[in-house]
Amino acid sequence: MTYISRVFFNARQIIRLSIAMLLMSLAGCTILPEAPALQVYLLPEQTPRAAGQQVDWSLRVVTPNSSQFLNSSRIAVQTQGEEIQVYRGARWGDSLPTLVRNRLIQQFRSDGRVAAVSSDDDSLSANFELGGDLTAFQGLYRNGESEVLIRFDARLVQTSSRSILASRNFEIRQPITGKSMSEVVQSFGLASDQLSAQVLAWTLEQGGRAEIKQSDLN
Repeated sequence: MTYISRVFFNARQIIRLSIAMLLMSLAGCTILPEAPALQVYLLPEQTPRAAGQQVDWSLRVVTPNSSQFLNSSRIAVQTQGEEIQVYRGARWGDSLPTLVRNRLIQQFRSDGRVAAVSSDDDSLSANFELGGDLTAFQGLYRNGESEVLIRFDARLVQTSSRSILASRNFEIRQPITGKSMSEVVQSFGLASDQLSAQVLAWTLEQGGRAEIKQSDLN
């Protein structure tokens, strides 16, 4: 190898080494923000309640309708006016409508008075169908106060005639105690417990009335 060839070869090595060092330094000081670790949350477990006498009718709980924004696994928060944002880096384990439906089913099954409870995923026949519209499921932060807001417009339908037996608007507000995400989720769980307990009592009342009316007709 001649002197000129050796110089040219060494120059190429130096250039390659310089490029490699430059790339390594750029990788270590990127200007892009680092995304937070994604946390997936489930609603806390419900507290079992003592059941009363069983009813002789069956119930199908369907996934509630919702807006496009609520029909996702994002955890919504409303801080000012009508603007809704999301908790960064946090998700529910399922979409909100499915989350609420499953919570209601869990409530009915743990209560035990309605022995036959199914969902719209099962495609099973039932005497009554419980559905509705989920219009709010979010955290609220206003004037230094924070709370969870849930709004559910429930409908109880007689499946044989597809007629609405009863409807009711449920609104739940549960204070958020604490600032950590786990404490926020705990408050969502308490609010969901209140909603499912109220919907359970209302459904049992309306279903019982419908059964009495049907027996009188017979």
